[in-house]
Amino acid sequence: MSTIPRHRVSVIGGGGNVGAATAFALIAKGVPAEVLIVDVVDKAAEGQALDISDSAFMMPGTCRKGSFKEAGQSDVIIVTAGARQHPGEPRSNLIDRNYKIIKSIMDSLQPIKPSAKILMVSNPVDVLTDIAQKTSGLPRRQVIGSGTYLDTGRLRSALSDITQVSPTSIHAYMLGEHGDNQFTGWSSARIGGRPLLEHPKMQGVDLDGIYSNIQQKAYVIIDAKGSTYYGIGICAATLAEALLNNTSQVFPVTNYVETYECYMSWPAAIGSDGVEQSFDVKLNGEESKKLDKALAAIKSVSSKY
Repeated sequence: MSTIPRHRVSVIGGGGNVGAATAFALIAKGVPAEVLIVDVVDKAAEGQALDISDSAFMMPGTCRKGSFKEAGQSDVIIVTAGARQHPGEPRSNLIDRNYKIIKSIMDSLQPIKPSAKILMVSNPVDVLTDIAQKTSGLPRRQVIGSGTYLDTGRLRSALSDITQVSPTSIHAYMLGEHGDNQFTGWSSARIGGRPLLEHPKMQGVDLDGIYSNIQQKAYVIIDAKGSTYYGIGICAATLAEALLNNTSQVFPVTNYVETYECYMSWPAAIGSDGVEQSFDVKLNGEESKKLDKALAAIKSVSSKY
């Protein structure tokens, strides 16, 4: 039996909480890959890799510290590194600082394996995914972001509590932008082949309240423990697994949608080539206005880089 995993996945920023949670999730999910922890803080990368490797003895995957050059030759490159927003700092300043960080990372990864897929997790993820594609030189279909996958998971969990149906059987999405301009696609939501809003247990439900709770959940977690990382870690690991195993599953990820001519959080089928297809989600008039607002916000920033 070979002890060498078939794939390599590198986690850039793996010395931090989100990167470490992602790497651990890859191992815990039983993904048969060599997971490399890469970080500018070498000691942090080494410590996380050693700790996570202790969990790998029962799993097909392995974990070790790696270099940026090694990461550039990976099958999937997950980027969790980025600058944090200072109190009172304008969002434009944060993006300027993150642009420099992402460009530096992409430069350090060169030459990047032509078939590699880049998965951006750093925020603001829709804009930074666009920047990563431009600075990496890879085709758009091979550079995606975590988008509204976690937000959608929170939505489906909340709806599951109400309807008593498994979250995986509820087809509803948070759309547009991962951030202040995301919105819920209520009109396209389905459960058991029927419109979600026709479900008996959805009658009289405060839809705005559900949306508000989803928007606030991250802030509640951050206030309680300083940061969020387990949820996004499992999301990133699941997306990496879909890329490696060519599952063609549909996720609400940041991907370049030709119809709107920009990167945005939108449902797409993910496989070994990256984005296989993006879908045309039917929206009502109010939702279309919210989409226009999200697109305007993304494009106004992306166009500067």
